[in-house]
Amino acid sequence: MSRLPEVLAPAGNPAALEAAVLCGADAVYLGAGAFNARRGAENFTLEHLADTVRRCHIRGVRVYLTLNIVVREDEIPQFLADAEAACAAGVDAVIVQDAGAAALLRRCAPSLRLHGSTQMVVHNAEGAKMLEEMGFSRVVLARECSKEEIREIIRSTSLEVETFVHGALCMSVSGQCYMSAVLGQRSGNRGLCAQPCRLPCKAGNSEHALSLKDMSIIGRAGELRELGVSALKIEGRMKRPEYVAAAVTACRKALAGEPVDLETLQSVFSRSGFTDGYFEGRLGAEMFGIRQKEDVTAAAGVLGGLETLYTDPRKQVQKVEADFRFTMKAGEPARLVVTDGDGNISEAAGEIPQAAVNRPTDPERAAASLSKTGGTPYHVRSVSCEIGEGLMLPASAVNALRREALGKLDGLRGKTRAIPFDRARAGAPRGHAPAPLPALRVRAYSARQLSPELLEGAELVTLPVPELVKLCENGAPAYADKLCAGLPRILFSGGEALEKQLSLLRERGIRHAAVGNPGAVKIAGAAGFMLHGEPFFNAMNSYAAETLAGWGLCDLLLSFEAMLDMAKRIQSPVPLGLTAYGRLPLMTVRNCPVKSFVGCARCKKGENFLTDRRGEILYTSCAYGCSEILNPVPLFMGDRLPELRGLDFVELRFSTESPEECGKLFETYRSGGEFHGKFTRGLLYKTVL
Repeated sequence: MSRLPEVLAPAGNPAALEAAVLCGADAVYLGAGAFNARRGAENFTLEHLADTVRRCHIRGVRVYLTLNIVVREDEIPQFLADAEAACAAGVDAVIVQDAGAAALLRRCAPSLRLHGSTQMVVHNAEGAKMLEEMGFSRVVLARECSKEEIREIIRSTSLEVETFVHGALCMSVSGQCYMSAVLGQRSGNRGLCAQPCRLPCKAGNSEHALSLKDMSIIGRAGELRELGVSALKIEGRMKRPEYVAAAVTACRKALAGEPVDLETLQSVFSRSGFTDGYFEGRLGAEMFGIRQKEDVTAAAGVLGGLETLYTDPRKQVQKVEADFRFTMKAGEPARLVVTDGDGNISEAAGEIPQAAVNRPTDPERAAASLSKTGGTPYHVRSVSCEIGEGLMLPASAVNALRREALGKLDGLRGKTRAIPFDRARAGAPRGHAPAPLPALRVRAYSARQLSPELLEGAELVTLPVPELVKLCENGAPAYADKLCAGLPRILFSGGEALEKQLSLLRERGIRHAAVGNPGAVKIAGAAGFMLHGEPFFNAMNSYAAETLAGWGLCDLLLSFEAMLDMAKRIQSPVPLGLTAYGRLPLMTVRNCPVKSFVGCARCKKGENFLTDRRGEILYTSCAYGCSEILNPVPLFMGDRLPELRGLDFVELRFSTESPEECGKLFETYRSGGEFHGKFTRGLLYKTVL
């Protein structure tokens, strides 16, 4: 039988931390400072982080600090300061999303364990292998992975694999949602998502076509253990402590083979119940749901009982096993030696025993006193007693020995074990001289959108792999030297088929590939393509650009959330660019709402959109694999071309545009001009929070 997975609990505030620890969590994840993906939670302070870690370690609970947001260029000094504080506090690991942040931590604190956030979009074996090569210890998989996909990833990597088992589901694949940022400058990738997906949005007969039910596969903990999952993660740093207590308790029961009370879990918090759709590979309308009145009122009947799970000392979980060795000899102070499972040893000396007048102290009486460890972290595994004949020691003296020895053991267990951190090792990324004028590149959804004039004028033209395969059916296509294979945005499975397609494209003279996640880098790099980084890496600092260049990227499009002025200040060894036109992808989703509520047949006939509460149309497309939900209005910069100088290239993203519109827009970006219709400047002139 495989070892038990770790039960990993959210701690958004001290009360939730207390609930997690006292209900038996093996580890907690929490935020302190500005670089965590739940900045709206109460969180913790860096000043008191060492004490928080100490208290958790005494209880046998590991602490993972979330440094898991995209880091802007101007935030690097503060990020380093926070990371140094985390190392000084002796955290057990940090969770990171930003590739540049990960590289910095590897340099400055090589002994610090790194966990790859789910927002790094690792969803296949190739992605896990990339993180393995970067020096990560653990990967947190995308929530959308099925049981079989999890199995394949675990088989393919030496990394610890962590999976979510309970809590909210984002509509978008984590790390690939820009809706909150584009609509309100509150970035989910930076910890301030405003959850616009929970607002009304219509598709077919659904009024909330972007809101999924919460997930719960706690009852499948045994299966996850057999798969080799290392950690069962509970989502919910914005939730109350009773929620944490209920979920941790349920996980422990499931791992013990006991029944799980899903009704109580659902009562404390759910959105129209739970779903296991992704785990089962069963997508569709039944996965959608919202928080309704009955969901809210159901909590009132269970919160009181759940609170006692961590407030009642009789119910608190004692995780730390301890062995007691008690010695009582004539003429010598009584002694107690306590050893825990981590090899810590504490010793206490007490009173000199007296000659017994009536009833001598025997092993049974001594063990009874020593075993009274209620209210402490310690579960007594064994007690051995060596007691001289005819001796007596008052129970109060034995109790005092126990308290002293356990207090000393607390000190040993809670001792801060700082991790060496050397900021001087961060280094300074080297840059390159930008081009005098940015080159024009095009990313299209269909080959039909491209005219010969556009193909001739563009520096690089990206098309989905299937579109390029069609162009190559009769041999090498025109302009093969500048055509770029746009890999699927997300590839949960089907890697072998993609590899065959890429091999065919190589034979037809295609040399370029556009990649947007670690797995895509691994696949296209192994096939021998020149790699062009997409905005989906969310790069917003010089260290991210440097790191991605080290992965083999020959150039990089910066994040959709990067400000124009900031983008020009980023130092990079490879050319950098920005998206300068197009309907920005607000989300990348696995469970397409149009497919679920409208159907693919109607979608192909033109019903390929959702309608938000303001009547705006959000088009969808699955041209690049998983469905993308597009912004209602396009980004346009054709009338501000001089402001794009300082970039090496810009990309025009054509999605819903006709061939004629694509041609006109391309010419506009060559010579400048106005846009006729509604448009946006995106986030190029806005500070994303």
